Amino acid sequence: MNTRPLIDAFQRRITYLRLSVTDRCDLRCSYCMPEMMRFLPKKEVLSLEELHRLSLGFMARGVRKIRLTGGEPLVRRDMIDLVRALGRHVGEGLDEITLTTNGTQLARHADEMARAGMRRVNVSLDTLDPARFAQLTRRDALDQVLEGIAAAKAAGIAVKLNTVALKGINEGELPDLIAWAHGQGHAITLIETMPLGEVDGERIDSYLPLDSVRTQLEARWKLTPSDHRTGGPARYYDIAETGGRLGLITPLTENFCGSCNRMRVTATGQLYPCLGGGEAVDLRAALRSDPGPHALDAALDRALAVKPERHSFAIRTRGEAPALARHMSVTGG
Repeated sequence: MNTRPLIDAFQRRITYLRLSVTDRCDLRCSYCMPEMMRFLPKKEVLSLEELHRLSLGFMARGVRKIRLTGGEPLVRRDMIDLVRALGRHVGEGLDEITLTTNGTQLARHADEMARAGMRRVNVSLDTLDPARFAQLTRRDALDQVLEGIAAAKAAGIAVKLNTVALKGINEGELPDLIAWAHGQGHAITLIETMPLGEVDGERIDSYLPLDSVRTQLEARWKLTPSDHRTGGPARYYDIAETGGRLGLITPLTENFCGSCNRMRVTATGQLYPCLGGGEAVDLRAALRSDPGPHALDAALDRALAVKPERHSFAIRTRGEAPALARHMSVTGG
């Protein structure tokens, strides 16, 4: 088995895999997808066995962290079986397995996830206002999400909230949302909206640069830069007054690609070396053509060769096409 580390052309070592298990989602967040989203035929999605084999192949090449994503990963029926299978490797080749979820299914699965070895989850939550939540997600499910967050906490799983900062929508609520999260014992990360896929409406109308948000927050609280790192792109700050941690992910205003240590694989086995790039390598074909590791290893080497130095996200004008046609739910959030 090939155990050479995954090092790209810019000498960045890949230790973090974001693995999508489905493109399907039970919400329809307005900045992520249109209401009438067309999902992939289920036959195109990798099987549980293929997802596990693929994960083992990445681990053999030095990946230490696997984040399961979607769509909404917990809408996949056999999702917990994959968590159990990967959880057996935690402490033996894998530092952690974690999950990004919208929280709607979390109450049902939190205890099983904890027993399987999951210790952290990211929950997407853009508002605590029920009407605004229904407007943003096109679903009335805020109570389910809050129940899921509470269930994860009760199961001993650390929760970090991910909040997309949206001009004119939730920007006035951000300080209160941060204070609520910290009061509940949760870290929270604010994220700039990303120009991926066609959506209903204009992204420039809701694009909120996080440098302006940070300035507003610093007028209220003392933000101290933190050396905390999770392997992702966030830069962290400790807030003295709340006693909590705030992350900022700034794909548009402050590029973070120089330290990129991750790759994304879609539910159909397409490896995207860069979220903001069009380069892709077909891992499904490699898995299905060769029961051993050789074709997969060769495909991973091709991905390393084409991983770009940085993305080129921008939101500049009305009517501007997205940076990429594929939606975040297809790539894996």
